[in-house]
Parts: sequence; structure tokens; C-alpha cells
Amino acid sequence: MKKPSLAGIITVIVLLLVNLPILVIIPSSFTAAGYLSFPPEGFSFRWYAKIFERPEFIDSFWVSLQLAVITAVLAALIGTLAAFALAKYKFRGSQVINSLLLSPLTVPSLIIGIAALLFFTRIGLAGTFAGLLLAHVLISVPYVVRLVLTGLSSFDFTLEKAGYMLGASPARVFWDITLPLLRPAIVSGMIFSFLTSFDNVTVSLFLVAPDTTTLPLAIFSYMQETLDPLVASISSVVILLSLVFIVILEKVYGLDRLFGLQSQSH
Repeated sequence: MKKPSLAGIITVIVLLLVNLPILVIIPSSFTAAGYLSFPPEGFSFRWYAKIFERPEFIDSFWVSLQLAVITAVLAALIGTLAAFALAKYKFRGSQVINSLLLSPLTVPSLIIGIAALLFFTRIGLAGTFAGLLLAHVLISVPYVVRLVLTGLSSFDFTLEKAGYMLGASPARVFWDITLPLLRPAIVSGMIFSFLTSFDNVTVSLFLVAPDTTTLPLAIFSYMQETLDPLVASISSVVILLSLVFIVILEKVYGLDRLFGLQSQSH
């Protein structure tokens, strides 16, 4: 029997540490006790039923879902066009623009939240859904730009030239040639944008209003008042929804194609 390597042992330890919160929170949500406990005391679905007795969680979930979907679409559109321009056209200042587009990845979210609050207050967007959406697009676009630029690094632009030579219009070339080849990178960027928006707390904390409270902030506010298994149950629902989304994506599109593993295997 082959002895496990040091790299394999370290990988297993890292995976356990990363997934340990999930391994604790999900069993804790099924406790029959009136307080958080691990291992859970008894087994009950009572805390899942109580989710429907808290309308703030239901309302904030729909706000988060709507916000994350719109953010993913806008970030994918803006990030794809920006990455395509940076990769295809060489112009003065392109490196500066590239650095600015990726800067939200390096600036702390706390600073972005404060800056967004000050700016949106001046233009009247503070506390509005539009202001919250713009801030989420700002922190999501860098993921799309980075992933699409990575996809474009191996893109053969002669395919586009061949399309033009055959008489296709620029729109037809982009739709039939460019977009299908970049689809894995674009979809990956949309997924990261969706998750970044849906799970964000720091930036949203400065920009939400009572009618635009997101689910993470609703959970955070609830935890300030009390800490019971209801927090574990709503967190488990969010985890389950994420897993369902990944499974559907694997069945419909394939995670190997999504992250470019299929092309790398050839």
C-alpha cells in the first residue's frame, strides 16, 4: 500500500479546515434543543419551520437573490467587454486601466464601503437599491475581467479574421465565434459575481436601507439580538441552495468545461 505523501496529507488537512464550519453548522441546525449545540441534542426540523415565521429572512432572501442576479449579469457584460478591449487592442494607458479594474481585489472592502457611502450620499443614491447594485457590480467586475483575460490569453484571433473574410458582420463573428469560445470564462465570472454579491456583508453594511436589507445582513442583525439554532438552519438553507446550483450547473454545462479543465486535458 502506497504511503500518503506530505502534499496529500496537507491537502486533506486544508480541506477539513475549510469545510469544518459546514460540518458543524448543518448538524447543529437539526438540534431539538433551544440553543446552539454540537453535537446536536436530539433531532428536529422545528428550526427550519421557524424560518417561515420570520418574514425578514424571506424578504431579505429575495432582495439578495435579485441583487445577485442583476449584479452577475451587469458584471459579466462590463467585465467581458473591458477584458476583450484590453486583450485585443493595445493603446496608451491600457495597463493603468487594467490595474484600476482589478483594484477592488486589493482594496479592503471596508474602505470600498465607506467610499461608496460618501460618494452615493452626495449624488442621492445612498440607501437605494441602485446604489447597492452599483457597489456590488464594482466589487464583482474584477473577477470577470481576470477570468475572461485568462480565457483570452489562449484565444486565436485569426478565427475572427477568418469570419470577417467570409463576409460575416462583427456582431455575427462575436456571437458565433468569440462568445462560444469564451463562454466558460464568462460563466465562471458570472458565478463568482453572483456569490460575491449574495454573500457580501462589509460593503452592503454601509449602503442598505430597511427595504433593501440583504440576507447576510439580516442574519447578522438577528445574531446581534439572539443566537439560537435558527441561525444554523437559515445558514444551512443557503449552503444547500449553493450546492443545488453547482449540481445543476454540472449537469447542464459541466464544471470541467466551466473552469477550462476539459481543454487542458487534451
